[in-house]
Amino acid sequence: MDTLQKELESRYSEIKKEIKAIYEANLHITGWDVPELDEAKAKEMLLELMHKACDEITQQELQD
Repeated sequence: MDTLQKELESRYSEIKKEIKAIYEANLHITGWDVPELDEAKAKEMLLELMHKACDEITQQELQD
């Protein structure tokens, strides 16, 4: 394992924690904006949007 890989893997738990915080904050805000919220559907849709955003960022960054 090279130095870069070790460095990035050492930050995995922090990255995961930050992503989880973004997810929870957006789910909470959605609950404020949609009083009759179907939480299971909201979770699924939010995760799909987050995956889409990650895919778009990946595409953009790999093109540079």
